[in-house]
Amino acid sequence: MTARAAIFDGPGKPFRLVEIPLPERPGTGEVLVRVTLATICGSDLHTVAGRRQEPVPCVLGHEGVGWVIGAGAGREKWLGKRVTWTSADSCGVCAACAQYGLPQKCEHLFKYGHSSLDDGTGLNGTYASHIVLRPGTHLVEVPDEVPDEMVAPANCSLSTMMAVTEHLPTPCHVAVVQGAGLLGLHGCALLRAAGVGRVLVIDPDRTRREMAVAFGGEPMDEAEVKSGSVDVVIEVAGAPEVVPEGLRMLRTGGQYLFAGLVHPDSALEITGETIIRRCLTLRGFHNYAPRHLDRALAFLDGVPRAAAGPWVSLVSPPLPLERLDEAMALAASRRWARVAVKLDG
Repeated sequence: MTARAAIFDGPGKPFRLVEIPLPERPGTGEVLVRVTLATICGSDLHTVAGRRQEPVPCVLGHEGVGWVIGAGAGREKWLGKRVTWTSADSCGVCAACAQYGLPQKCEHLFKYGHSSLDDGTGLNGTYASHIVLRPGTHLVEVPDEVPDEMVAPANCSLSTMMAVTEHLPTPCHVAVVQGAGLLGLHGCALLRAAGVGRVLVIDPDRTRREMAVAFGGEPMDEAEVKSGSVDVVIEVAGAPEVVPEGLRMLRTGGQYLFAGLVHPDSALEITGETIIRRCLTLRGFHNYAPRHLDRALAFLDGVPRAAAGPWVSLVSPPLPLERLDEAMALAASRRWARVAVKLDG
């Protein structure tokens, strides 16, 4: 048996479809998943455009959902289950994993969709009909009622925002979300669910701002936000120029949580005096731990079916793997929060 996979050979080159042999039997702790749906993350767009370097050739993609069709020793209970998984594999024993509670910063981290074709089976990304999950990868069974379109982005955006919103300041009546991409929309929903009374959303794109309303956000121009009136600011814009305005909005003792500035062009105009005199807390977040994926799926399972429409509408109608180049172009157009790729026919 073989898997169909779209191979990335570098920026400016089209994806090429190949057949990759499936392992006869998954190794100890491994799981073989038949991928049903994948979604295109912004990190893959950066890779395709050449703004992010990955080893090539490789199979990109880390957001996905599928069915377990093979399981190695110790993972037999997962056979036949519909699952999603952490976007990275961790060793579980290094200091980051065992002492710091940051398995996403594992000293031996393996990230799906970011590894070369000659690493293991080569089935390391979700732009393929199958993926082989390694022993340190956390799996979550997907409830039957939650559609693939809601699940696939959960193992990236929603889980990351679950980590960001895990510990909010007390009290927390007003929040500002800087950026209304998928991270921002997910953040709005989680903040409202956490009991935050007002979630103000700032984004230069009017369409994005309007989308935030369905997730509990309140579109706002930054000039309309009173200085010192906000308990927490969450940066998911990826633009360092928004930081001074975010600092202005924060109350004494407020929190600034960063999740979007994951690129070198992110120097900040901040004085130590501002942080010290106002007793501010600044914290960065990158990816998430397994517990955040558990909570993300539980959160989705709690969304009433009648209210699932806005969540599903974030994702485009799926394109087949053969049209991955077209799907990437559609994702780059920002017409959809996520563009879907269907893998099972």
